[in-house]
Amino acid sequence: MASSRTFRRVALSSALLALGAALPTSTTGVRTDTESTVATVTTVAAPARAGRPTSAVDRVADFYGAYIDVLYDSGRTRLADSLRTHYLTAGLRRDLARWEAEHSMDGVLRDKGVPIAWEVVYNDSGMGHCWTRATLTWQDTASRTHRTRLMIQSDLATLLISGIRTDA
Repeated sequence: MASSRTFRRVALSSALLALGAALPTSTTGVRTDTESTVATVTTVAAPARAGRPTSAVDRVADFYGAYIDVLYDSGRTRLADSLRTHYLTAGLRRDLARWEAEHSMDGVLRDKGVPIAWEVVYNDSGMGHCWTRATLTWQDTASRTHRTRLMIQSDLATLLISGIRTDA
């Protein structure tokens, strides 16, 4: 009859194997004792970040990532304005200037301050445009989080961002 120690080891090995099967990871068998019980050591790789300069969605993600980094590091500087010039159409920059004067907020972010995280996903495309959804995560002084969801329009011919609106 097997000892309770063996049962614990088998149960631990089973749990680790089940966990390993649920994660997209690489596994390595490791012998844990002389009774041939094998445990699985699981390593989780960090998600890869990739992009293409010909993808409208990737360009929106690149813009929001760089823009938020600049604001986080040094505030609204010439670099932030240069990013706007590089990624946004002239018409959108004019619209943002009017919107910002009226609302006293950053028109790209549709809020004050700097978000703590951002995510951009493809939404739809047609008639020469691509629409992506940007979700910006904010944290207040009491460590509560809230999100702003934006719909971003890009022109497929130029890959420039041509519209930003709050997505309800």
